[in-house]
Amino acid sequence: MGGTNRVLAQAGKPAGLTVRGNEFLLDGEPFRIIAGEMHYFRTHPDQWRNRLDRMRALGLNSVDTYVAWNFHEPRRGEVDFTGWRDVVRFVETAAEAGLKVIIRPGPYICAEWDFGGLPAWLLESGNPPLRCSDPAYTELTLRWFDELLPRLAPLQATRGGPVLAFQVENEYGSYGNDQTHLEQLRAGMLERGIDSLLFCSNGPSDYMLRGGNLPDTLATVNFAGDPTAPFEALREYQPEGPLWCTEFWDGWFDHWGEEHHTTDPVETAGHVDRMLAAGASVSLYMAVGGTNFGWWAGANYDTSKDQYQPTITSYDYDSPIGEAGELTEKFQRIREAIARHAPVPEPPLPAPPPRLRPQTARPEATTGLLESLDVLSSPVRSATPAHMEKFGQPYGLIHYRTTVQGPRQTAGLRVSGLADRALVFSDGKYLGALDRNTPDLTIDVAVPGRTGRLDLLVDTGGRVNFGHQLSDPKGITDRVLLGMQALHGWEIRPLPLEDLSGLRFGGGTSAGPVFHRARMSIAEPADGFLALPGWEKGMVWLNGFLLGRYWSVGPQVTLYAPSPLWKQGENEIVVLEMHEAGQDIELRSEPDLG
Repeated sequence: MGGTNRVLAQAGKPAGLTVRGNEFLLDGEPFRIIAGEMHYFRTHPDQWRNRLDRMRALGLNSVDTYVAWNFHEPRRGEVDFTGWRDVVRFVETAAEAGLKVIIRPGPYICAEWDFGGLPAWLLESGNPPLRCSDPAYTELTLRWFDELLPRLAPLQATRGGPVLAFQVENEYGSYGNDQTHLEQLRAGMLERGIDSLLFCSNGPSDYMLRGGNLPDTLATVNFAGDPTAPFEALREYQPEGPLWCTEFWDGWFDHWGEEHHTTDPVETAGHVDRMLAAGASVSLYMAVGGTNFGWWAGANYDTSKDQYQPTITSYDYDSPIGEAGELTEKFQRIREAIARHAPVPEPPLPAPPPRLRPQTARPEATTGLLESLDVLSSPVRSATPAHMEKFGQPYGLIHYRTTVQGPRQTAGLRVSGLADRALVFSDGKYLGALDRNTPDLTIDVAVPGRTGRLDLLVDTGGRVNFGHQLSDPKGITDRVLLGMQALHGWEIRPLPLEDLSGLRFGGGTSAGPVFHRARMSIAEPADGFLALPGWEKGMVWLNGFLLGRYWSVGPQVTLYAPSPLWKQGENEIVVLEMHEAGQDIELRSEPDLG
């Protein structure tokens, strides 16, 4: 291991994390990484310390985190490192909890996060070059590093801080083989003050290891299950160097309409035990379950079935430390495995987080979304439909309206380039929904009078975060056809739904898409879980904060509502139901992920 992986100790200066043969050294002393992944952007900042303390109790000595570019710069030039986005504070909090830190700055991170962490404004032109040495992409990524890396450089272990290492890109061998791209990112990190150990992590397949690694940069491997074959593949590629599983997948994520994934706690702990017995380092992915709050959930694309697969709101991942901080059986079994190879903190373990008592609320007022367009957004005129990123919109819904001349006979309406579902209305009457997974589906539209008003409300899922369908602009990217005729003359309204304070609630509106307002009173804030039995699909806000999406297709039943979002006394809950509303909203004390 040459280059940046050999940081020599100078008199009075920490050496940081270095490599000697097949082992790590920290400030010159042997060190084994026993880490776990936690994403600061998936846990409310008031709960960071709570989760980090639990990681330390598990026996971990380090925390890994991605940095999500789009979380910090959702709109071009609007960079934010305050509050929830204060990654420096997260690193400092980890240090206070007794943990070292490993940074995975991307700029692409995958992570089942919208667009793999890349900002939506990259898609303004529709389909730009991504994750390669294209000069325009490189310039933007290095400009982002200009914002990020100088904030983290002073926190490096080489300067007495907690940050041990930085990852170069993320599982790049699963995507491409542009070594120039990786070299540019590595050079960009060095030029911006990163003098820590650098590493590349990839899957264990030969093409992944050869396409996603760099000479003189430590190679690591990601996998689930028995470590024998993956470590053999890594050793064949890299004959010398520490064995490090940088993502040991101890659970898995879920898509809407598919099953909930779990793994056996005893078997999972057994694989951790085998890695540690072999002298390897390991990072649990995930150690802490989180939440895809707001619109941040990503999606996959099954190319074999040509199917889009949106990820659910929960990112519990069947982790040892659950989405709401639960210490699971998997926590206990993995802790026992770690204790056989390294010291773990003495009991007692952290107490379970308090939970709210169950109650039920019935919406007291409603207002229709189509009737509220003027208070939610201003229209943009366009001859043809256009995707939301063209208007600088990072997330949300988007509405399209046009007038069709008549009278004309019934014809099939079809959308080319739809992402992801379009609710279709003719003169205010709901006709049905189109879906990107059934591109040949049409909806019959008739125009019996001289004109007809046509509305399409596009309900988006997350942007694809993995693979070669990564360019996934939302809304309509091509055309709307009625029969064989393309429709023109559109009024388009971006609907990021960031501020609902202008909604005028009343009564009597029940057919979707409709906003429903309810209130719940609590004695003291604590964690809770909201369920919507009988509701079909939509979003839920708690005191103005978007918890995320729900959908009756499952597997997720409840949405996590963490204690910092509740207020003592009365709390406002707003539900946007896209189709048919149920009667009640339930507050539960236990999660139900299916």
